[in-house]
Amino acid sequence: MKEEEQHQPTASPESKWNDEQVLVEALRQGDEAAFGFLIDTYYGSLLRLAMAYVPSRAVADEVVQETWMGVLESLPRFEGRSSVKTWMFRILTNRAKTRGKGESRYESLDTGNGYGDGDDEGWREPERFQSSGALAGHWITLPSMWDEETPERLLLSKESRMLIEQAIDALPPVQRQVITLRDLDGVDSKEVCNILDVTETNQRVLLHRARSRVRKMIESQLYNTKAER
Repeated sequence: MKEEEQHQPTASPESKWNDEQVLVEALRQGDEAAFGFLIDTYYGSLLRLAMAYVPSRAVADEVVQETWMGVLESLPRFEGRSSVKTWMFRILTNRAKTRGKGESRYESLDTGNGYGDGDDEGWREPERFQSSGALAGHWITLPSMWDEETPERLLLSKESRMLIEQAIDALPPVQRQVITLRDLDGVDSKEVCNILDVTETNQRVLLHRARSRVRKMIESQLYNTKAER
C-alpha cells in the first residue's frame, strides 16, 4: 500500500488555480503566485487580441500591461458572472478600443453592414466548410496545393504558419478579432459575443468571412510560390 502511495502522481502546484474561486480569492489576497499563473496562462492570448486593435506590437504590449492593472483594480468588483478569462478579455477590449481610436485603428461593428467591410464576395462558400458536428466551420479539404504536403510536414512547416499569420494580420480588424478569439485562442462563440459585445449572428458571419478570406489568401500565396519555382 505504501509502495502504491509512493507512485501516486503528485498534483502540480499550479493546478489549484484551475478552480476559479480559489484563483480569484488568492488574487484578492495579493498572492504573487496566482498573478504569475494568470500572466503565464493568458499573456499570449491577450497580446494577440490587442494586436487586432492597435497598429504595433509595442502598443499592444502596453495595452496588455494596462489590462493587468485593470484586473487588479477591478478584482473587488468581480462577481463571477462570467469566467475569469472572459472578464479579462472584456477589460482588454475596452482599453484596446480606446488606444485603437487614438491610433486610428479601431473599427466599429456598427459601421456599414456591421461586419467590418462592405465586401460580400469571398465568404459565400458554405460548400467549402463543415456544416455540422464537432468540426463545424472547419475546412472540408485543405487549400489547393497543401494536399501535396503530409499533415505532419504541414504542421511543422514554418512557411505555412507564416502564411496563416500573414493572412490573419491582413483581415479587417473586426474579422481579425473574432478569428483570433475563436480559432487561435479557442474561445467559444458565446464568450466571443460577450467579449466583443456582438450578436451571435454577427459573430457567426464575421468568423465565416474571416476563415474564407484566410483560405483565399493562403491559396493565392501558395499558387504564386509554386509558379515561381
